[in-house]
Amino acid sequence: MKSQKGRNQKQMDLEEQYYKIFRYCCLKVKRTAIAEDLTQETFLRYFSQSTYIELGKQTAYLYTIARNLCNDYFSKQIYWEELKDDVPYTEGDTDMKLTVRQAVEMLPKDLQEIVLLRFVNEVPVKDIAAFMELSRFAVNRRIKDALKRLKEVLREEDFS
Repeated sequence: MKSQKGRNQKQMDLEEQYYKIFRYCCLKVKRTAIAEDLTQETFLRYFSQSTYIELGKQTAYLYTIARNLCNDYFSKQIYWEELKDDVPYTEGDTDMKLTVRQAVEMLPKDLQEIVLLRFVNEVPVKDIAAFMELSRFAVNRRIKDALKRLKEVLREEDFS
Protein backbone atom coordinates (compact mmCIF):
# COMPACT_ATOMS: atom_id res chain seq x y z
CA MET A 1 0.00 0.00 0.00
CA LYS A 2 2.82 2.38 0.89
CA SER A 3 4.64 1.85 -2.41
CA GLN A 4 1.39 2.44 -4.32
CA LYS A 5 0.88 5.74 -2.49
CA GLY A 6 4.49 6.79 -3.23
CA ARG A 7 4.01 5.89 -6.89
CA ASN A 8 0.76 7.87 -7.03
CA GLN A 9 2.52 10.86 -5.41
CA LYS A 10 5.29 10.72 -8.05
CA GLN A 11 2.69 10.41 -10.80
CA MET A 12 0.77 13.39 -9.39
CA ASP A 13 3.97 15.46 -9.19
CA LEU A 14 4.79 14.53 -12.77
CA GLU A 15 1.31 15.50 -13.89
CA GLU A 16 1.66 18.81 -12.08
CA GLN A 17 5.06 19.40 -13.67
CA TYR A 18 3.58 18.65 -17.09
CA TYR A 19 1.08 21.49 -16.71
CA LYS A 20 3.72 23.84 -15.34
CA ILE A 21 6.01 23.13 -18.27
CA PHE A 22 3.07 23.57 -20.64
CA ARG A 23 2.27 26.98 -19.13
CA TYR A 24 5.94 27.94 -19.36
CA CYS A 25 6.02 27.00 -23.05
CA CYS A 26 2.75 28.87 -23.66
CA LEU A 27 4.24 32.01 -22.15
CA LYS A 28 7.37 31.65 -24.26
CA VAL A 29 5.85 30.82 -27.67
CA LYS A 30 2.35 32.30 -27.25
CA ARG A 31 0.76 29.50 -29.30
CA THR A 32 -1.08 26.65 -27.58
CA ALA A 33 -0.51 24.02 -30.28
CA ILE A 34 3.22 24.77 -30.45
CA ALA A 35 3.42 24.79 -26.64
CA GLU A 36 1.75 21.36 -26.53
CA ASP A 37 4.29 19.98 -28.99
CA LEU A 38 7.20 21.51 -27.09
CA THR A 39 5.88 20.17 -23.78
CA GLN A 40 5.55 16.67 -25.19
CA GLU A 41 9.05 16.86 -26.66
CA THR A 42 10.35 18.10 -23.30
CA PHE A 43 9.02 15.03 -21.52
CA LEU A 44 10.18 12.66 -24.26
CA ARG A 45 13.70 14.02 -23.87
CA TYR A 46 13.38 13.99 -20.09
CA PHE A 47 12.55 10.28 -20.01
CA SER A 48 15.19 9.38 -22.58
CA GLN A 49 17.98 10.62 -20.24
CA SER A 50 18.24 9.35 -16.67
CA THR A 51 21.38 11.08 -15.33
CA TYR A 52 19.65 14.20 -14.02
CA ILE A 53 16.65 12.23 -12.82
CA GLU A 54 18.91 10.07 -10.66
CA LEU A 55 20.71 13.14 -9.29
CA GLY A 56 17.42 14.58 -8.04
CA LYS A 57 17.43 17.56 -10.40
CA GLN A 58 14.22 16.74 -12.20
CA THR A 59 12.64 20.20 -12.21
CA ALA A 60 15.78 22.03 -13.33
CA TYR A 61 16.31 19.45 -16.04
CA LEU A 62 12.70 19.76 -17.27
CA TYR A 63 12.92 23.55 -17.46
CA THR A 64 16.31 23.40 -19.16
CA ILE A 65 14.92 21.11 -21.83
CA ALA A 66 11.79 23.27 -22.25
CA ARG A 67 13.81 26.49 -22.45
CA ASN A 68 16.16 25.00 -25.04
CA LEU A 69 13.27 23.71 -27.12
CA CYS A 70 11.55 27.11 -27.00
CA ASN A 71 14.79 28.84 -27.96
CA ASP A 72 15.30 26.37 -30.82
CA TYR A 73 11.75 27.03 -31.96
CA PHE A 74 12.39 30.78 -32.02
CA SER A 75 15.75 30.36 -33.76
CA LYS A 76 14.13 28.26 -36.45
CA GLN A 77 11.32 30.80 -36.85
CA ILE A 78 13.73 33.76 -37.04
CA TYR A 79 15.90 32.10 -39.68
CA TRP A 80 12.88 31.09 -41.73
CA GLU A 81 11.32 34.56 -41.39
CA GLU A 82 14.58 36.16 -42.54
CA LEU A 83 14.48 34.07 -45.70
CA LYS A 84 10.75 34.60 -46.25
CA ASP A 85 11.16 38.39 -45.97
CA ASP A 86 13.27 38.44 -49.11
CA VAL A 87 11.46 35.67 -50.95
CA PRO A 88 7.68 35.81 -51.10
CA TYR A 89 6.25 32.38 -50.42
CA THR A 90 2.77 30.97 -50.57
CA GLU A 91 1.87 27.50 -49.39
CA GLY A 92 1.91 25.04 -52.27
CA ASP A 93 3.81 27.37 -54.60
CA THR A 94 5.88 24.81 -56.53
CA ASP A 95 7.73 27.47 -58.55
CA MET A 96 8.97 29.05 -55.34
CA LYS A 97 10.01 25.68 -53.93
CA LEU A 98 11.97 24.96 -57.10
CA THR A 99 13.56 28.42 -56.98
CA VAL A 100 14.67 27.98 -53.39
CA ARG A 101 15.97 24.49 -54.16
CA GLN A 102 18.02 25.87 -57.06
CA ALA A 103 19.37 28.64 -54.85
CA VAL A 104 20.37 26.10 -52.18
CA GLU A 105 22.17 24.05 -54.83
CA MET A 106 24.31 27.11 -55.60
CA LEU A 107 25.68 27.11 -52.04
CA PRO A 108 28.90 25.32 -51.14
CA LYS A 109 28.28 21.66 -50.21
CA ASP A 110 28.90 22.16 -46.48
CA LEU A 111 26.32 24.96 -46.32
CA GLN A 112 23.85 22.95 -48.41
CA GLU A 113 24.14 20.15 -45.89
CA ILE A 114 23.52 22.45 -42.94
CA VAL A 115 20.51 24.09 -44.62
CA LEU A 116 18.99 20.73 -45.47
CA LEU A 117 19.61 19.29 -42.01
CA ARG A 118 18.24 22.33 -40.21
CA PHE A 119 15.32 23.43 -42.39
CA VAL A 120 14.25 20.37 -44.34
CA ASN A 121 14.88 17.66 -41.75
CA GLU A 122 14.42 20.04 -38.78
CA VAL A 123 17.45 18.63 -36.99
CA PRO A 124 18.26 20.61 -33.82
CA VAL A 125 21.42 22.71 -33.90
CA LYS A 126 23.00 20.66 -31.11
CA ASP A 127 22.55 17.46 -33.12
CA ILE A 128 24.01 19.10 -36.21
CA ALA A 129 26.94 20.27 -34.10
CA ALA A 130 27.55 16.77 -32.78
CA PHE A 131 27.17 15.19 -36.22
CA MET A 132 29.49 17.67 -37.94
CA GLU A 133 31.87 17.88 -34.95
CA LEU A 134 31.39 21.64 -34.62
CA SER A 135 30.34 23.87 -31.77
CA ARG A 136 26.76 25.13 -31.64
CA PHE A 137 28.14 28.61 -32.22
CA ALA A 138 29.88 27.45 -35.41
CA VAL A 139 26.70 25.77 -36.66
CA ASN A 140 24.62 28.90 -35.96
CA ARG A 141 27.24 31.04 -37.70
CA ARG A 142 27.15 28.75 -40.76
CA ILE A 143 23.35 28.81 -40.82
CA LYS A 144 23.40 32.62 -40.82
CA ASP A 145 26.07 32.59 -43.52
CA ALA A 146 24.00 30.18 -45.63
CA LEU A 147 20.89 32.35 -45.28
CA LYS A 148 22.87 35.46 -46.20
CA ARG A 149 24.25 33.73 -49.29
CA LEU A 150 20.80 32.44 -50.24
CA LYS A 151 19.43 35.98 -50.08
CA GLU A 152 22.28 37.21 -52.27
CA VAL A 153 21.78 34.43 -54.82
CA LEU A 154 18.04 35.06 -54.96
CA ARG A 155 18.60 38.80 -55.46
CA GLU A 156 21.32 38.29 -58.09
CA GLU A 157 19.27 35.81 -60.06
CA ASP A 158 16.20 37.99 -59.62
CA PHE A 159 14.22 35.08 -58.25
CA SER A 160 12.12 37.33 -56.07
